[in-house]
Amino acid sequence: MPRTRKNRSIMQIVESAELFAKERHTGKTRNDNIPYLDHLKGIVNRLKNLGIQNQEVIAAAWLYGIMEETNTTFDEVDKRFGSRISVLVLALHKDKNLPRNDMEKQYTKQLMESPIEAKIIRLCDISTSLKDLKNTAWSKNKKIKQVKKNLHYLNIIKSELSSNKSQYIGIQNIVNGINEVISVYGQRPIVL
Repeated sequence: MPRTRKNRSIMQIVESAELFAKERHTGKTRNDNIPYLDHLKGIVNRLKNLGIQNQEVIAAAWLYGIMEETNTTFDEVDKRFGSRISVLVLALHKDKNLPRNDMEKQYTKQLMESPIEAKIIRLCDISTSLKDLKNTAWSKNKKIKQVKKNLHYLNIIKSELSSNKSQYIGIQNIVNGINEVISVYGQRPIVL
């Protein structure tokens, strides 16, 4: 079956999002000194391992954090990538213009209300972040604090992940990987 113009543009949207992420994040590292692009690759690879084939979801994963970590605006993401992708990216965005407590309350609320695809991207982000801990020079206490922060976000999305684990078979494997990491830091396993 020949690919239509729309199919080609959907297929190209992932490439476009990846290139845009590379343009905006080149040379930047996260607060754990992991190159931002390596972190995004980890998220995208986990999505693909889950069997996610939706190109808009994969594109949104490449754009994860782009509004927080760069000078990219929602309108720019929306104009370049469309409303579905921009809404997923926004659902995962912390508004750093708010005071810290308000920012966390707002983020918690928006994460709870976000579509399942955003929650799955966040799950893959949590998994990638926790796997990256072994490569940081942080103290054990700082690593434990980071683990607890990620577990807080995982607990926010846990019930919906559990409800959808038959649709996304690999969710349990990702949670099992998370449990391996958090056990090193004395945390109880997550049960879906």
